[in-house]
Amino acid sequence: MKNFFIKNYVCFAMLILVSFTFAGGMFMAQISRYSVQEKQEQLETTVNYIDDIVKNNLELFQNKDYDMFLDTYLDQQAAVSGCTVMLTDANGKVQAYSTPKNDDTFRGQMSGTISSQLVQKIRKDGSFFVSGNASGLFSENYFIAGTTCKDASGNIAALVIAASPATSTTDLMHDIMKSYLLIVCVTLVLTMIISWFLSDMLTRPLKSLVSAAKKFGHGEFDVRVSENNNCDEIDELAVSFNNMATSLQQQEELSRGFVANVSHELKTPMTSIRGFVDGMLDGTIPPEKHTQYLKIISEEVGRLSRLVIRMLDAAKIQAGELIITPAPFDLIEMVARVLISFENQINDKHLDMDVEMADSLIVYGDGDHIYRVIYNLVDNAVKFVNDGGKLTIRAEQEGTMSRFLIRNTGSEIPAEDLPHVFERFYKVDRSRSRDKTGAGLGLYLVKSIVNMHGGDISVRSSGGETEFMFTMPMAEKKPMAEIKERVNKKTDL
Repeated sequence: MKNFFIKNYVCFAMLILVSFTFAGGMFMAQISRYSVQEKQEQLETTVNYIDDIVKNNLELFQNKDYDMFLDTYLDQQAAVSGCTVMLTDANGKVQAYSTPKNDDTFRGQMSGTISSQLVQKIRKDGSFFVSGNASGLFSENYFIAGTTCKDASGNIAALVIAASPATSTTDLMHDIMKSYLLIVCVTLVLTMIISWFLSDMLTRPLKSLVSAAKKFGHGEFDVRVSENNNCDEIDELAVSFNNMATSLQQQEELSRGFVANVSHELKTPMTSIRGFVDGMLDGTIPPEKHTQYLKIISEEVGRLSRLVIRMLDAAKIQAGELIITPAPFDLIEMVARVLISFENQINDKHLDMDVEMADSLIVYGDGDHIYRVIYNLVDNAVKFVNDGGKLTIRAEQEGTMSRFLIRNTGSEIPAEDLPHVFERFYKVDRSRSRDKTGAGLGLYLVKSIVNMHGGDISVRSSGGETEFMFTMPMAEKKPMAEIKERVNKKTDL
């Protein structure tokens, strides 16, 4: 029984059945106890009432001048109480008795003396109540109550006994049980039908999830499940499933784009390198131009190397294996070195440079990784700034953190792309091929490295400007002083 629907339905059925069985058992036990208790009270009231009458007329009883009186009185009590009543002497010999109207079943058994065991029990306990045949007094089970009737001296003068057939209570219990079973059967049928629909209603969303998961397994990433199942837990599961599906679909699209971009990035320089090498080998390119084309080949090899390094770093970050070795260094000096490396591109685009930085900004981090962060941000800004545009750079201290900002004029990043620019494999404006030389890993690596240093990075693009800003912790005072001292000594040399 592995089917969840069957398991759920069987659980419902077992729970309902056990509940009804327990409730019915408790109900019948209470009814039985109440019936017996009521019968006991009735019989005890009867014998006590007769006992009082006999005590008040004990002289008549002892003189045996009671036939008319007792017969009439006992007949009245039997008729009123519906019980068989009898009066015996102290030794248990029946002196008078009466049965309910139209009940002559045991009339022949009432004469003579009742069993000695019953007499001894009544004399010993003073009063009693039992369920049974009273040691052979009756041929069937009766509820029997008895008491002693004492004279003024405290001696037992008579015994008073009242009995009622147990079948009266048994018949009542049978009638109640029949009604209860009828009600239970009808209710069980209705509840089982309702349980079937409830189980189906609960398992239907799960079946939908299973079906969607199977489709996902076959590559259908556009499948979604309903998020309105009238069950908070299942709705939360459906929302989580759909979010996962959306994420997987995006990752699939990004991965495909990444494969396409990487293929292009690898194919283009490799084609150029092969063409130039073949040209030099077959003599198409004259020897005097070999140096020129070897420089181009070197640039293409460097481009390939950077791409491979980015891919390896992205894989390390994803696996949590990228290691940083933090140490104090001067952020201003690093920014200056990066800007110098872009001097030709800046001059070719005739950019207006607005640079405002402190004399020195000693930060604590991995210099190699932070160099790549700054290089990547400057590279993007120089790449997308408009000719004759403006490039703004700020580097300053804010409390215990340093802040680096770079802003360029030119085309903006669309608002719908801003939340995704730091995602792996994501390329802005892919349809227009805004960035033809990347695989969508640069900004992902930038954000990952900044976050690993305990800093944060943000992007803003509006009013014809795009701005990136990141923070990282300052070095402690002691290391900062040591570094400044070393920098000053180096300058003096």
